[in-house]
Amino acid sequence: MQFNIPTCLTLFRVAMIPFFVLAFYLPYVWAPAACALIFVLAAITDWFDGYLARRWKQTTRFGAFLDPVADKVLVAIALVLVAEYFHAWWITLPAATMIAREIIISALREWMAEIGKRSSVAVSWIGKVKTMAQMLSLVALLWRPNDIAVGVGVVALYIAAVLTFWSMFQYLFAARNDLLEP
Repeated sequence: MQFNIPTCLTLFRVAMIPFFVLAFYLPYVWAPAACALIFVLAAITDWFDGYLARRWKQTTRFGAFLDPVADKVLVAIALVLVAEYFHAWWITLPAATMIAREIIISALREWMAEIGKRSSVAVSWIGKVKTMAQMLSLVALLWRPNDIAVGVGVVALYIAAVLTFWSMFQYLFAARNDLLEP
């Protein structure tokens, strides 16, 4: 396994996950801000490690595997924490939908790769916009500085949920012929 700066940034993001969860549960007034800050730092390292890996031509198989896993684990944990904090169906439902989508699409990509059809299920622009809305919602709902931020976070969460369905159906539509083969 080759260690380079992009891979180290991904490993750093994985290492931040326990601190992110710990910050969420700290019984201090500043804990939500610290939790949101750790999440933002993780999101920045996600963008930065991908950018550096492409720019410096330092992509590795390990990095290609670990980067999306780190992202999905971090986001899934954030969604679970937000759902737990608000303890309301109207937060839990979109959070569960987004987690389920990630599992479904990951399984679809793995299956398509197994049958040699990886290129037919590529990342779309809707997935990227969904990720941006998801990150905005999670930062706002983890931080919760005021009711306006929470409102923005809830709206962004629902935008992300709608885009989650849209992008999931795009992936499933692209794979429909292979999925429906006898």
